[in-house]
Amino acid sequence: MYNKKDWPLTLYFDGQCPLCAREIKILNRHATESRLLFIDISSGAFDAKALGFTFEQMQSSLHARFADGRWVTGLDATLWSWRAAGLGFWAAPLTWRAIRPLLALGYRFFCRLRPHLAWLPHPDGRRRCVDDRCGVPESKPAPDERPTLKTKQP
Repeated sequence: MYNKKDWPLTLYFDGQCPLCAREIKILNRHATESRLLFIDISSGAFDAKALGFTFEQMQSSLHARFADGRWVTGLDATLWSWRAAGLGFWAAPLTWRAIRPLLALGYRFFCRLRPHLAWLPHPDGRRRCVDDRCGVPESKPAPDERPTLKTKQP
């Protein structure tokens, strides 16, 4: 059904976002390189300006580009990435006119909330560290606490 599209679709995603990374992991399992490519915008090698965008614009919503240069963003980028991976049936509700406005509102809410979700566990299990500092500090006993050993009383 979607064979006439100009594949591959290149999906630009934020690999630092735990929920986004989970979705990419699902898509990556099902996609072929001839239909779907992935670019992590959180990678140091990524240059948004080379694509005509600012990094903030790329982070504000999901972006995808077809091989012919056409861009889709937001829900449409989600829809076409799932279609490219052969999982379009899961994204079919994104095409339903009756609920599309509600889904668009939910997506805008998610985009605003997304930067505050970094505390969620990342699917690859790695710790979320930047500049040699991790987001979750190691717990240390308070200075006035001393470790106690429990011994068995006779």
